[in-house]
Amino acid sequence: MIKDFNPRLYQQTILATASNKNTLVVLPTGLGKTYIFLMLAAQRISKFPDSKILMLGPTKPLINQYYNLFLKHLDIDEKDLAIFTGQVKPEKRQELWEKSKIIFSTPQGLENDIISNKISLKDVSLICFDEAHRAIGDYSYVWIAKQYNKQAKNDLILALTASPGSNAEKIADVCKNLYIKDVEIRTDDDPDVKPYIKEINIKWVHVELPTYFSSVLRYLKNCYKSKIELIKQYVKLSHPVETKRDILALQGQLLSNIKEFKDIESMKAISLLAEAMKIQHAQEMLESQGVTPLLDYMEELVSKAKTTKTKAVKNLVADLNFKSALILARNLKESKIEHPKYDELKKILKENKNKKIIIFSQYRDSISNLVKEIKKLDIKVEMFVGQQKKKGTGLSQKQQISLIEKFKNDEFNVLVMSSVGEEGLDIPSVDMVIFYEPVPSAIRTIQRRGRTGRQDKGEVIVLIAKNTRDEGYRWSSHHKEKRMNTILKQLKTSFSIAKKETTLTEFIVPDEGITVYADYREKSSGVIKKLIDLGIQVNLKKLDVGDYLVSDELCIEYKTVPDFIDSLIDKRLFTQLKSMKKYRKQLIILEGTEDLYTQRKLHPNAIRGMLTTVSVGYGVPIIQTKNSNDTALMLAMIAKKEQSNDKKEFTLHSIKPLTLKEQQEYLISALPGIGPILSKPMLNKFKSVKNILNASIKQLKDVELIGEKKASKIREIIDSDYKED
Repeated sequence: MIKDFNPRLYQQTILATASNKNTLVVLPTGLGKTYIFLMLAAQRISKFPDSKILMLGPTKPLINQYYNLFLKHLDIDEKDLAIFTGQVKPEKRQELWEKSKIIFSTPQGLENDIISNKISLKDVSLICFDEAHRAIGDYSYVWIAKQYNKQAKNDLILALTASPGSNAEKIADVCKNLYIKDVEIRTDDDPDVKPYIKEINIKWVHVELPTYFSSVLRYLKNCYKSKIELIKQYVKLSHPVETKRDILALQGQLLSNIKEFKDIESMKAISLLAEAMKIQHAQEMLESQGVTPLLDYMEELVSKAKTTKTKAVKNLVADLNFKSALILARNLKESKIEHPKYDELKKILKENKNKKIIIFSQYRDSISNLVKEIKKLDIKVEMFVGQQKKKGTGLSQKQQISLIEKFKNDEFNVLVMSSVGEEGLDIPSVDMVIFYEPVPSAIRTIQRRGRTGRQDKGEVIVLIAKNTRDEGYRWSSHHKEKRMNTILKQLKTSFSIAKKETTLTEFIVPDEGITVYADYREKSSGVIKKLIDLGIQVNLKKLDVGDYLVSDELCIEYKTVPDFIDSLIDKRLFTQLKSMKKYRKQLIILEGTEDLYTQRKLHPNAIRGMLTTVSVGYGVPIIQTKNSNDTALMLAMIAKKEQSNDKKEFTLHSIKPLTLKEQQEYLISALPGIGPILSKPMLNKFKSVKNILNASIKQLKDVELIGEKKASKIREIIDSDYKED
């Protein structure tokens, strides 16, 4: 089934493990993780011929790369392969899913398809998570894996990464979230891998910052210190705030104070902290990137201050230290004084003019400036950045793919790229990788470095500004990588995953057959995901009234605390409550722990009066929940009670309208392909239900959005004899 490919020994060994249990494969970049998935996919198709294979990757270029590899090496009809991205319409994805055997998809779109019940993972015999280190927190991989574990008849998971992380807890989370039962790890030193690893010579090049920079840095540091001293007037600091990590820790603490206590002092402090963070970034730009990127950033803040309402930006650009630093930076620019890294980089490139080189930089402004400077050397160079547009520097995924092909075909030999090129993309092996600045992440360092030394001896050069955070980042990455290797070695010898703590919610399993209708606009909420996790059948529909229907009698409006207060003030809620009266029972679920009386500058009695109107005047009870998880559990309990065994089956169409107009719309909406959206224009055109039922195909087609197929189906339903089973 596999063609034009001879597996290496370590790939076969890893395959043997992955064939039998959910496996995390940790393999250095360029050693063929993809081919392990290819072999395993062929094996599963052979074993379960009616099943599907699913491959998930974080970007479109990456899944395109997998698609092309399978097309080349797997003896399978192209029509059996499909690519899912956000650009493919949901209806088309559903169609492709039904007729395809192997699907390559980005995770977000697939997650929405599962939520919308457009696809089922029941028949998927293998799911592969590429760049598996992403499977933490709220990333789509986590929820998809959970659904796959619940739904699939013949489940098997393969997770691939070059670097799972340097934190033992994070690695354990990845394994737990992807239901991993075994880990296959190979490092550069393993005997079965070593023959395929080419030597990589790593060189750290240190440069001295020009004395001219010191004056700019002094003003920036003074500006930063002044913001921290002002923060101390509002909140007590338990430790010095010197690094980005310190700032983020303090930010989290202040946000918690604001959320929990509505602390005014913390609000003032967090605005000052935002200024301090911007100054830190400005320092980093000068120390690691140079004058031009710094000036671009500072000028952007000045420009933004003229239009924004954000106090942090306005106050910062008005600061005398900031203004002084800006003037000096402008003078340095006019004097054409730049970062010494520029000269060092030019020297390296001149000495290696004929080599294929990738230069990594974190900042788009720097990338753009570097490309301009390199072009002056008569070197063919291109810029590779992500899709986000900024000053015209963004590249679409189509442009990214095209650029990689040109690089492969030697149409240029130097590629200056952002972090988008670190992960996954099929960028050919190069002779040299240059870090314009070190990065503190072990994962990113490994992935950058892995772009060289695949076919022949590789070289990595890291540019470091002495006595700056460059040095801190270099050592941070080094220690994290050492720690990761230690953890991986431990996993290699004795793999074990801590037993998951049982929580109370795991005992709450609703009876089978519980159904909740949710407005389609709620699909991105955590409530929907949790309902599905609880085993609730969730049907996403465009609801005319309310956000959730749990029976033909009960309609539920779901609001967060801020939205609830807003809807009281603008009277939107009372309009919604009137509409909900078509149901015998109505309910409001109010989510959030915020204090109702401090959300807006309203007298508490005004809010109390409006709450009384809702609960007493309209007779609508309000149930408060803490968060989306709590909301889902509450909805599940309400649905279970409403759909108890002594009640009839609940369907959306069992909900009975009240007025004559609603009854007419309701009746016509039941026709195929009509629904609540088209029922009104049909009744407006034909004036009565009778006229619609008597209309010809031609007459029905006169209604906008009704074509030949839909009109024919309507006539078939109306004209066909009823036959009892």
